[in-house]
Amino acid sequence: MDWGTELWDQYDIIEKHTQSGLELVEKYVKFVKERTEIEQSYAKQLRNLSKKYNQKRSNKDEPDCRLSSYQSFVDILNEMNDYAGQRELIAENMIMNICIDLTKYLQELKQERKTYLLEAKKAQQSLESTYKQLDSSKKRFEREWREAERAAQYAEKTDQDINATKADVEKAKQQAHMRARVAEDCKNDYAAQLQKYNKEQSQFYFNDMPLIFNKLQDLDERRIRKLGHGYILFSDTEKNVMPIIGKCLEGITKAGTNVNEKNDSMVIIEQNKSGFERPGDLEFEDYSQGINRASSDSSLGTPKGPMDLLGKNKSKNFWLFKRSKLSSSTLTPFSTPPAPSPPNGAPSPKFGRDPLSYCLKEINKTVKPRISSFRTLRRSKFTPDRIMPTVTEDFGHLPPEQRRKRLQQKLEEISKELQKEVDQSEALGKMKDVYEKNPQMGDPASLATQISQTSQNIERLRGELNKYETWLSEAGVRGDTLRYRAHSFNNNGAHEVLSPDGAHSDESTPDPSQAIYAEFDDDFEDEEPVAPIGKCTAMYNFPGASEGTISMQEGEVLAVVEEDKGDGWTRVRRHNGDEGYIPTSYVTITLNK
Repeated sequence: MDWGTELWDQYDIIEKHTQSGLELVEKYVKFVKERTEIEQSYAKQLRNLSKKYNQKRSNKDEPDCRLSSYQSFVDILNEMNDYAGQRELIAENMIMNICIDLTKYLQELKQERKTYLLEAKKAQQSLESTYKQLDSSKKRFEREWREAERAAQYAEKTDQDINATKADVEKAKQQAHMRARVAEDCKNDYAAQLQKYNKEQSQFYFNDMPLIFNKLQDLDERRIRKLGHGYILFSDTEKNVMPIIGKCLEGITKAGTNVNEKNDSMVIIEQNKSGFERPGDLEFEDYSQGINRASSDSSLGTPKGPMDLLGKNKSKNFWLFKRSKLSSSTLTPFSTPPAPSPPNGAPSPKFGRDPLSYCLKEINKTVKPRISSFRTLRRSKFTPDRIMPTVTEDFGHLPPEQRRKRLQQKLEEISKELQKEVDQSEALGKMKDVYEKNPQMGDPASLATQISQTSQNIERLRGELNKYETWLSEAGVRGDTLRYRAHSFNNNGAHEVLSPDGAHSDESTPDPSQAIYAEFDDDFEDEEPVAPIGKCTAMYNFPGASEGTISMQEGEVLAVVEEDKGDGWTRVRRHNGDEGYIPTSYVTITLNK
């Protein structure tokens, strides 16, 4: 069934229906546009929300960045940002595939409909014009026929009139004959116009208009089909991104499952433990003796005299929560900067068991420099009035454990940067060789500036590397930090293997300044042997070149006398009674239960 057959006389209804259909397409396009605006606004708000709660961290060493709960929240914000991107993609696809496509198709339909309606209007005007001609010929035929009848009646009347002359009778007959001929011509013209109109009318109602109506029907059906496809696209556009949105939501779920409270607790411990010893019991101070009172191992600083010590002991403040580092300017008058560390690592802490008593003993003799290897002093530096620490380049304001970590991290950063510069230097050297062999490819002189700048950067980074290596050695390198870097760079950018303690494989010459330890041998020789707390097995050879240390061979088993207190050294004893310190990272330790 088609419109041309069933709706042949409903031109106005067809015109109105097709116009209404086009208006529906326009309405749907407007609806989709407003939907895309909502999607874009939603996506923008989601992005702003993610940005608001995911502020750029000014320092990648921010303590919270290693916590799983913090990282999971960052992952959620990133997933929400990706989710917002998918909402933007929905809006973009709707604009491209629905709004723009339907708008273009709508303009084509309007133009096509306008053409069909114009053809129908022309056919209608042609039929109306033919009908007017028919009506005109019909009226003329009617008028002329009446005139012919009157002329015939007048001629007959004149012929019967006895008073009329023959000339009058002849004239009247001629007039009647002429009128009859004109009427006959009008009749023939009317018949011809009627036949023409009937033919055109049949063509109009059975051919022209049905064809136009069928074209309009096809146009309307194509519009409906296209609109239905647009309805489907409205759904499919969102369905196509649902898998990715699902992945975003799965990522949020995964971020939640990645939260590990135990790991976060361990991270907090690793980030914030100071490496200091807990304060020991305060010793009884017999003021009735009045001389050579020994300080407890929990002393936090180096008193200037007995009154300072008394003042310290009276203090009720808990140093554990208010500790700060002691700068060189706040040392006691008989203090000097720490002596350089031996090449094998941190200074040996053999003679740091009770340095305060030694200082009190020697204060009446002569002022001697304080030894940097005293463990107690190194672990408890703080300003007497607990002023805020000053941030220094060597991270000396941090507790020992945190200082080591920061120095190690700084060394790794410098090593990576140095490796990049070395690689760039090698690349520039190869490029220069190519230019020298093939001048047409470039001028070798043009690389001189870059090569010079790279060389300067390498030298600068090497200097910084050495500086931080020295600070790390002074900080007392422990286990994993002792082997923070398995190679260094020589002047040619090649790698140079280091021994496990971070020094060159060649045996290092002991620091002459370590000879000062010899002055204190007598103070510790009479000590009673301490019962071993475990045993250890050497993993590497250790020469024991500096004072206070003991040599060992790979595979040798030694007794552990004192655990590592956070400075990277463990006190051990041989079967023959020799005692000394060895690097903790050089041995495998098994403690007695």
